[in-house]
Amino acid sequence: MKQFFLIGLLTIFSGFFACNLQSEPAVADMSQINVNPTPERISAKDKTPVLVELFTSEGCSSCPPADRLLAQLEKEQPNPNAEIITLALHVDYWNRLGWKDEFSSALYSQRQNVYGQQFKLAQIYTPQMVVDGQKHFVGNNLSEANKAITDSAKTEKANIELTSAENNLKIKISDIPKHANATVFLAFTENNLSTSVKGGENSGRNLEHTSVVRELKSVGIVTAEQNSLETETTLQFQPGWKKENLKLVVFVQDNANRKILGVNKIGLM
Repeated sequence: MKQFFLIGLLTIFSGFFACNLQSEPAVADMSQINVNPTPERISAKDKTPVLVELFTSEGCSSCPPADRLLAQLEKEQPNPNAEIITLALHVDYWNRLGWKDEFSSALYSQRQNVYGQQFKLAQIYTPQMVVDGQKHFVGNNLSEANKAITDSAKTEKANIELTSAENNLKIKISDIPKHANATVFLAFTENNLSTSVKGGENSGRNLEHTSVVRELKSVGIVTAEQNSLETETTLQFQPGWKKENLKLVVFVQDNANRKILGVNKIGLM
């Protein structure tokens, strides 16, 4: 219990550190992210899917600019070579500081801690953006996001086909690059969410959210010897979720180096 308490204190102090250092910038100029644009129009199927995760909290005053950047990346798809797929994971270690984030989960804090160990960080913090499980930086940093997404778009990825019917999702994964044992994850995400914050650092503000992870779970394992997998899973929706705003994100992640080996998404409406 003492160890857990110390870890909790470290994550709180790291959150304060990030929030105190980061001032809230104006909304990013997304035209800056189009580096080396080609004159040809690249179709979506020719783009490389790149997973962008944002660890955030409604209790952190530096997080709203990062939330807006994530939303812009998702909506505007500014990189000509990448299909940007986003996840907003609301951590729970800010909840004791005046405002409980209803979208937060200890599971997402745990996931961020795993990344912290992988990146050899002394402390975790918010907002933190992680691209394809390999690059991390302060989540409102446009130039770092640009560079990481551009680099990830050059990497080989598995092909993931998703088919949903009623409450069933079929997953077909092929051509997985060389890897150690890996996990197939399914994330339920929801757009068009907003919160009127009544306490904490963002008290009095109305915060809008995109790609909020409502649930994250493992739906399969790929051994180091496998380069393909077919599976299916039953979809269970909570009453508070609006189906028209939901999307399903499936990704394969190497258990050893945390690299994203493939990712795809599908809407439900």
